[in-house]
This record gives sequence, structure tokens and C-alpha cells, in this order.
Amino acid sequence: MTAEHATYGYADQRDRLLKRVNRLEGQVRGVGRMIEDDRYCIDIVNQLSAIQAAARQLSLQILEGHVRHCVMDAAQTDDAEPKLTELMDTLGRAMSQ
Repeated sequence: MTAEHATYGYADQRDRLLKRVNRLEGQVRGVGRMIEDDRYCIDIVNQLSAIQAAARQLSLQILEGHVRHCVMDAAQTDDAEPKLTELMDTLGRAMSQ
């Protein structure tokens, strides 16, 4: 990574996170195939619930890195308040889903 690019809290987990994203992408494509194959409604809804749970877990992992890296770094400077406000707004949106 060059000095021009920012390092974010998830950088040390990039490969693992990308694997999870790829798995989610495959699950979503699987739902499309289930619909094309006229699968039972409840099976499709169950698969969608699993996708939502996996997406929430991914979000939590990325947020944890954000708090440990971006927010903690900002707390050491005068930029803490905007980062905390941004975090609280993001958590509010995530919890309302």
C-alpha cells in the first residue's frame, strides 16, 4: 500500500473479509437459482434470512475494525467528535433494519 492510500481498520483482515463477501455473493446467486427453479417459498425465505445474518456479521467485523483503528486514532486528535457522530449514525441505521 502506498502512502497515498489510507489504511482502514479492516486492512489486516482484507482477505478473510473478501472471502465472506464472495460467499455472500454466491448465496445471493443461489436465491436467484431457487426462484428460477420454483423452489418452496419458505426455503427461499430461510436462505434470505441466512444471507441477512451473514451480512450483519460482516458489518460488525468491519465496524469493529473501524472502532479499533479509525475511531481510536481520531480520539487521539481533535477529530474524535465527527468520527463518533458518524459511528453513532451508522449504528442507528444498522439497528433500525
